[in-house]
Amino acid sequence: MRSRTEVQLLQRLSRGSASVWELLDAQDSSLRGFYAALEELKERGLIEIAGGKVSLTHAGMERASQLKAKFFDFKCSACDAKGYVIPPDFEEVARAFYKIAERRPLPVEDYDQGYIAPEDVLRRVAFMYERGDLAASEILVIGDDDLLSIAAALTGLPSRVIAIDIDERLVSFINSVAEEHNLNLEARSYDVQEPLSEDLARSFDVFVSDPVETIEGIKLFLSRGAASLRGEGSAAYFGLTTLEASRKKWYEIQRMLHEMGFVVTDIRRRFSVYPCEDTNFFRYQDKLPIVKKLRVPCDYHWFRSALYRIEAIREPEPLITGKIKLGDKFYHDEECWATPE
Repeated sequence: MRSRTEVQLLQRLSRGSASVWELLDAQDSSLRGFYAALEELKERGLIEIAGGKVSLTHAGMERASQLKAKFFDFKCSACDAKGYVIPPDFEEVARAFYKIAERRPLPVEDYDQGYIAPEDVLRRVAFMYERGDLAASEILVIGDDDLLSIAAALTGLPSRVIAIDIDERLVSFINSVAEEHNLNLEARSYDVQEPLSEDLARSFDVFVSDPVETIEGIKLFLSRGAASLRGEGSAAYFGLTTLEASRKKWYEIQRMLHEMGFVVTDIRRRFSVYPCEDTNFFRYQDKLPIVKKLRVPCDYHWFRSALYRIEAIREPEPLITGKIKLGDKFYHDEECWATPE
């Protein structure tokens, strides 16, 4: 009996040893699933782990041969397999955004903050442009660790961009950048557990978010986003990993999307990477369950997310409308192994 995760791990290890974090990035199970698969392969004598490096044993090589698990790298190196590069007429925007992103406030664990690579922010903006969701659009960004609101506004294409975030430091930073660069951009303080203000409800063509990945938390983020949209034809973008969201969780999230009146038009796999840097959420990696279990510091850009695009086929119906207090259920469930404890 084979499992897809076993095949993925053996495929990568057939090329040679890898750190546990590089190996994690070579598969698409959840963190729990990866850890269980790693432990099983070790118990079966197929791999050995020393100093954070994983390699095949002789039995592991035989098993890889039996499964025809050879390593081939089919990914495009020019775009990191994401399909988008920065064109020359976009380079001025890119340069400005890179400089601004260097000044961003550092993530704090209280809000489970972390940001995707600046070049991936620009790829998201490029994808939004291609799908007709950037030019002449009114865009709401719900939680903006990534500073996508700034990148979108720098293009000069949206009619207006508003970012809402619970972190007063981010709100202040975004507003100062908007003033400095004369952008059609505004940031406001907002706790997603509160309903949207009346002037934000049913006022936008597009919303963008990178929500927490608990079922209750993402339901809340998507509900607030749904409440912000004008109606049929409105669109939204959000990130979702396989690391903290199993297939069953993806099923439940997609069910919620359909119930709210959305269809999934695109899922761009591994579209965004969270750099393994001391300025990102890895600065408090010792509080992440997966790091505690593997007992090895991160040395690879392993935390990646897919990008969803959804579109309303009727007036969106939020599943949550009023004020709500979720407590610990907001950030934590049994799959959240990359969320600080």
